[in-house]
Amino acid sequence: MKAGIHPEYRNVVFQDVTTDFQILTRSTLSSKETIKLDGTEYPLIKVDISSASHPFYTGKHKIMDTSGRVDKFRKRYAQK
Repeated sequence: MKAGIHPEYRNVVFQDVTTDFQILTRSTLSSKETIKLDGTEYPLIKVDISSASHPFYTGKHKIMDTSGRVDKFRKRYAQK
């Protein structure tokens, strides 16, 4: 590997915004937000869906429609 061309690989906390589920893992993503876990400060990446809120893992069907996309789709393709 060439030095200086690869992004920094470091510990990062991913947080599900719907369930507040948090997981500490390693990533090259960066963030201006930080969170303190176990006395150490980590960059915080907020995600809409994780294993704590995804229907495949939870068995619950839940639609997150923040901008009316589902309604627009149903209106556009409704049977006439």
